[in-house]
Amino acid sequence: MDLLAYIPSPSSGVIYLGPVPLRGYAFCIIIGVFVAVWYGGRRWVARGGRVGTVADIAVWAVPFGLVGGRLYHVITDYELYFTDGRDWVDAFKIWQGGLGIWGAIALGALGAWIGCRRRGIPLPAYADAIAPGIAFAQAIGRWGNWFNQELYGKATTLPWALKIDGDADAGRVAGTYHPTFLYESLWCVGVALLVIWADRRFTLGHGRAFALYVAAYTVGRFWIEYLRVDDAHHVLGLRLNNWTAVVVFLAAVAYLVISAKRAPGREEVVEPAAVEDGAAEGGAGAAPATETGGDAPAKSGDAQAKSGGEGEAGAVAAEAEPTKNP
Repeated sequence: MDLLAYIPSPSSGVIYLGPVPLRGYAFCIIIGVFVAVWYGGRRWVARGGRVGTVADIAVWAVPFGLVGGRLYHVITDYELYFTDGRDWVDAFKIWQGGLGIWGAIALGALGAWIGCRRRGIPLPAYADAIAPGIAFAQAIGRWGNWFNQELYGKATTLPWALKIDGDADAGRVAGTYHPTFLYESLWCVGVALLVIWADRRFTLGHGRAFALYVAAYTVGRFWIEYLRVDDAHHVLGLRLNNWTAVVVFLAAVAYLVISAKRAPGREEVVEPAAVEDGAAEGGAGAAPATETGGDAPAKSGDAQAKSGGEGEAGAVAAEAEPTKNP
């Protein structure tokens, strides 16, 4: 059967910025990190945090995440690096692909916890702020697999099939396959939009936006993983990553339920230092913005009115300025 169309693969995994070579995989990761930090920063400021805090903590979280992602990949695919005929030095060549999201999130969370602890910030609030940004970053990062012609799915003749070039050294057989990188990229965009909507609709707090992201992502990862044909360890007939997705999904759902009972609502203050900054600058309007309409600034204005100052004008100004959450 002749194909009407297909998605071509890049002839090279290297992008040249003038004379400077940049591997497509690394480029996608870099862009994804930038988007996650930028959007997470916007959400953090909307919650009442300082500008630049998300980027400062990312200095800890991103390196830890990269190490964790690589460790997970190397451990679960050790035969690619530590068996006869393989070169263990390749385990350090991260630019050639091979980052496990499970390890990246786990060690990235450890790095974020260290950064949050140094700033006196609750990790769950920080996680909620960056959750959709991480999903967007994954959507971008998956295109790195397209550049490397890796992690594709089963053979197919669908019009959106991915054309793969044959390469005996890489173990690739020429043909057209399911573009699982594209499926996961689109799924991650959907997850990000779901978290943004749910966060606005239900005022999620105490890490529940992040837990929703994790739960939604694992659902998509389960069926996408089932389509992939790359070598993987199997347990009871399922790929290892399928079992990991099931376990992580159950943990995320359990966290959602337990957290909602123990700590309903959302944190009123996410960064105490930001509140202190606001108090030092003007007092009345210093309370952090909330996503329920700016109640804290209004109360400050009322207090001024009672003291006989110009509080009435301050209260009106505070109530007339709604808070926006990206």
